[in-house]
Amino acid sequence: MRKSAAIAERHARYRQRLRDAGMEEVLLQLPSETVAMLDAIKERQSLRSRGQAFLQLINDRRALAQQMT
Repeated sequence: MRKSAAIAERHARYRQRLRDAGMEEVLLQLPSETVAMLDAIKERQSLRSRGQAFLQLINDRRALAQQMT
């Protein structure tokens, strides 16, 4: 198997593991200031990734919306 095909196969297996875990990979284009905010949340809460910081914001927003209803 060629190197590029092996890499593509590895990525496909990774995406399948994500789907199996109920997750999905998403590519976002965000303003630099938003990325900086995610980085600040990541550092403040000792999270491993910007994705976790983004999910934290969504969960916080969801909790707030539930409190208001």
